[in-house]
Amino acid sequence: MTAESITERGQYLTFRLGEELFALDIVKVREVLDFTNATKVPQTPDYMRGVINLRGGVVPVVDLRIKFGMPVAETTVNTCVIIVEVDIGADRVIMGAIADAVQEVLDLEPDEIEPPPKIGAQLNTEFIRGIGKHSDRFIIILDIDKVFTTDELDAIEGEGASVVNG
Repeated sequence: MTAESITERGQYLTFRLGEELFALDIVKVREVLDFTNATKVPQTPDYMRGVINLRGGVVPVVDLRIKFGMPVAETTVNTCVIIVEVDIGADRVIMGAIADAVQEVLDLEPDEIEPPPKIGAQLNTEFIRGIGKHSDRFIIILDIDKVFTTDELDAIEGEGASVVNG
């Protein structure tokens, strides 16, 4: 879904990675947990921090800072894990995404969201749903279903991700 196709007001969970503000469509967010150390799974990509136990289910946890090429940050009292639902074809996978801090849930109108910038053919910005404008700040609205490639999601799913048929 591109920003041009956003025609209704949406609710977004905003979170920080470094100084940047990001957002996820609230319908993709299940819950926000305090940070907990994940059990590292051998031979997984750097951004795959491991797996956690969520009410008896194994949930893979990824570090979005590493995925986006940002420097690794120290864990603080504000570090958290956002539990999200990611669609892989007909399957819905539950996974955790580490954020430096969760900010708030915002309502954004369609006219407050611009299409992602055209940066060039070499850079993939398909995972950016749009750029929100709120209180003189830019918010990068992610399409969590497109942050990871199909191969990456298959690998994450193979690490024991909970699959919810949806």
